[in-house]
Amino acid sequence: MRKRYWTGALVLLTLLVLFVGSTAAQNQRTGTAAATELLIPVGARDLAMGGASIASSQGVDAIYWNPAGLGRMTNLAEGIFSSLSYIADIQVNYGAAAARAGEFGVIGFSIKTLDFGKIPLTTVDDPENLSGATYSPNYVTLGLTYSRQLTDAASVGVSAKLVNETIERVSASAVAFDLGIQYTGLLGLSGFGLGVTVKNIGAQMTYDGTGLLRPAIATEGNRPVQQYKSEAATFELPSMIEIGASYSGKSAEDMVYTLSSSYTNNNLYLDEYRIGGEYGYVVESAKLYARAGYAFVPQVRETKDKIFGVTLGAGITYVTGGVELTFDYAFRQAEFFDSNNMFALRLGFK
Repeated sequence: MRKRYWTGALVLLTLLVLFVGSTAAQNQRTGTAAATELLIPVGARDLAMGGASIASSQGVDAIYWNPAGLGRMTNLAEGIFSSLSYIADIQVNYGAAAARAGEFGVIGFSIKTLDFGKIPLTTVDDPENLSGATYSPNYVTLGLTYSRQLTDAASVGVSAKLVNETIERVSASAVAFDLGIQYTGLLGLSGFGLGVTVKNIGAQMTYDGTGLLRPAIATEGNRPVQQYKSEAATFELPSMIEIGASYSGKSAEDMVYTLSSSYTNNNLYLDEYRIGGEYGYVVESAKLYARAGYAFVPQVRETKDKIFGVTLGAGITYVTGGVELTFDYAFRQAEFFDSNNMFALRLGFK
């Protein structure tokens, strides 16, 4: 049975490698992707580590970073809520819950929403917004994740996501999938892990709705004004493949650490490299963590595309009465905009 699982895992890994080759020449189309909210990170722990935790993320935090890590959840059930102050005063709220289903594996649900606030509504008839009317785009992503730990060392996971964007009488929807593998104890080294994930594989998005209707006035004859609909272009999802490695160990009996790195190949953006680390102090029922990370793009000197810089963060975990309570904070430096701040609260039930 396990041989069959490993065969499937190897086939998936082969497909991931082929995907790298098919997307290697796509970076010249930077900025042409749809549903880029799929790229906005969630979960303060992994963000504070620079997003490099493809191989080390586990539990409900891993739903976004690598769905395979959900199968390594140490609790019977977990829930998380995070809030990110993103660029241009956009607020990103995220919630997820996961539970073990016996030998079947772990099932998780997630929802991400974007709050743009109220935006002045301008039209052809009212370009200066003299009416004072406003609107607010509605961006929602719903996710269903399944993950299973095949052996003590290997786990796999898959997420299905429904993406919907609505902007003043026009909307677009798409279904996207994430696939992931994690393996620990690589090369026989305890604490050495490898992670591979493919994200946002799905159909193209196209806007539709009454907001695309325009009046058509006949230049000849005596015909009334009629409506015609503008045909919106289609856009690809921001698909990517990420490969990461990590090493976890102890520097003392009560001191633990994790070092992570990852490579991201995007189909519609520049390739990115990430590094990050976490250092923790364990005292009885409490754990204290300090984290840092950095993401860099080699082509940034030519394109000036890079917005985000250093990430920093901290976290505390406290266990009481069979409940694991964790509070994490992450800071991410940003160019041209205010820096990002994320707060996350996670509950684990033994």
